[in-house]
Amino acid sequence: QVQLVESGGGLVQAGGSLRLSCVASGRTFSSYAMGWFRQAPGKEREFVAAIRWSGVATYSADSVKGRFTISRENAKNTMYLQMNSLKPEDTAIYYCAADPTYWGNLPYEYDYWGQGTQVTVSS
Repeated sequence: QVQLVESGGGLVQAGGSLRLSCVASGRTFSSYAMGWFRQAPGKEREFVAAIRWSGVATYSADSVKGRFTISRENAKNTMYLQMNSLKPEDTAIYYCAADPTYWGNLPYEYDYWGQGTQVTVSS
């Protein structure tokens, strides 16, 4: 069992930066693939980025490439999403997810989810 808690969201102006964190409980965190998703009001949950257990391999959505960076520190049971050059269309609730085997872009494939953290980007 893995429990996930996100933090770091907030209100920022367009062009600004935020760093989200996702802290996981459970001794098996280091063996799980992790991902970030987001959901804006009235829209489906959207893939943002994913990272394999080792942290070496990552995968990002085209909409955030070059602006967002996913990383993890297994020693701290923590995953991060560094978000730069934020745009109003990045406004959403951001969720972290974990899975023992899957690390792709399909939300229904992930077994564990956090409660989400709100990110609002003003123009």
